[in-house]
Amino acid sequence: MSIKEIEKELKEDNKKLEKTLKKDENPSNKQEESPIQEFKPVEKEKRSALSIFGILIFIIITILVIAFLIFTGYNALNQNIVSGVHIKDLDVSNMSKSDARYQLENYIANTLPEEITLKHGDYQTTISLSQISVNFDVKKAVNDAYNVGRQGNLFENNFHVLSSMFGKVNIEPTLNLDTEQLTQNLNEISTQLPDKVVESSYYIEDNNLIITNGKEGNVVDVEATIEAIKSAISDFSTINDPIEVAVKSQSPAAIDIDKIHSEIYKEPQDAYYTQDPFAVYPSENGLDFDVSIDEAKNILGDQSAEEYTIPLKTLYPSVTTNMIGTEAFPDLLSGYSTRYATSNRDRTTNLQLAANKINGTVLMPGETFSYNKVVGERTIAAGYKEAPIYVSGEVVDGLGGGICQITSTLYNAVVYANLEVTERSNHQFVPSYVTASRDATVVYGSIDFKFKNNRNYPIKITCSVSGGIAQFQIFGLKQDDDYEVQISSYETGRTSTAIYSEAYKILKRDGKEVRRVLLSKDTYKRH
Repeated sequence: MSIKEIEKELKEDNKKLEKTLKKDENPSNKQEESPIQEFKPVEKEKRSALSIFGILIFIIITILVIAFLIFTGYNALNQNIVSGVHIKDLDVSNMSKSDARYQLENYIANTLPEEITLKHGDYQTTISLSQISVNFDVKKAVNDAYNVGRQGNLFENNFHVLSSMFGKVNIEPTLNLDTEQLTQNLNEISTQLPDKVVESSYYIEDNNLIITNGKEGNVVDVEATIEAIKSAISDFSTINDPIEVAVKSQSPAAIDIDKIHSEIYKEPQDAYYTQDPFAVYPSENGLDFDVSIDEAKNILGDQSAEEYTIPLKTLYPSVTTNMIGTEAFPDLLSGYSTRYATSNRDRTTNLQLAANKINGTVLMPGETFSYNKVVGERTIAAGYKEAPIYVSGEVVDGLGGGICQITSTLYNAVVYANLEVTERSNHQFVPSYVTASRDATVVYGSIDFKFKNNRNYPIKITCSVSGGIAQFQIFGLKQDDDYEVQISSYETGRTSTAIYSEAYKILKRDGKEVRRVLLSKDTYKRH
């Protein structure tokens, strides 16, 4: 009941009392005036109390309104983040946006480690956070912190400000990382797990393709592990703890013989050359199954075995590199010849067999020539004859005797072409067909003669053994920086049992010596 209603009711009661007193004029009625007199002070007290209560209510409401207006005005004028706001548990209360961003960036930089550790059983590895581009959206987080108490109406804003002041508002910034790069890392980790799945594989050995079957194992559950990594990076309290890699069981893929065939099959490539500009494109051998695809599938059967063998065959080109004519090699880089005695037919046969193996050899830039590899083993089946050779300081007949004359002749041609000699040995005795330190000996399986084509263009070696002369020529393409080459060899001393000598390669340009290179220092036995 309101104050006005109470006053109205009191007035009606007073009127009723006055009417009653007027009707009753006897003395006894006059004596009843005392209750009326007592009622009037009570009425005044009630009215007074109600007025005070109303005033108090009004004052309180006024104070609250004024406080609300002041609080609202303060919030409206405040340009800083309100009290009680945190970002990743970092207190940014009453900071400007720039200060909060600076503090947060430093806090994150000082807390994040350089790398995280992943584990699976006893296996552990690490991933660099910079490699997967880990970062937090600091700008958005600071904006969210600043907007606390600023995005609703007056009442909502003030409520959020009061809540943050007496409680705590914590904002988690958005974590960003390179998911694609992380996926690559996790897929690589899958191949390193101790209990990983082993896929089938193959390799070529001799003329066979060996296929090994796979085994069931574990692979990294990439999606689950990425979520675990994100959670671990976001939780600064445990960020340095190893993260458990989520794995799942997986069986190896079935052996796909069609896919394997497509990977190992290679068409042979014919050699060819161009003259404008001069360029040589070497031949390449091809490779294929030596059985049909269906036969290969029958070899695999139900794929229950651990290993399978598929025979292979080499596909040879129609035009090999050695078949390319000398027109592809326009310049004679060097030549050298030695004499031999035509009276020894067996020795001559050996010289011709070795020379024929070398004749036409093309060496690409950077490729190394091996005498033993090109000429092959000297056997009766290959046509070699018995002829004099040096064994333990004595001259005896041996299979393939005399072919070191071919080696020595080639050695000198190689030096004159300024090619890089990588392996060379001298004879026990100074041979008759070259002077000391100008020879090169070979023994199949133990001593080889090797040199490298250190030029920018291929070279072609031609040789012949005829009429008492063994001759080598090396063709290629001359370069502007080529030197004129001379060889200087001489004895440096003799004893009753030994001869000492050395040889130098002299490089000249325009007739003037530019450099002198030591080829070898050798020791020979005396006859």
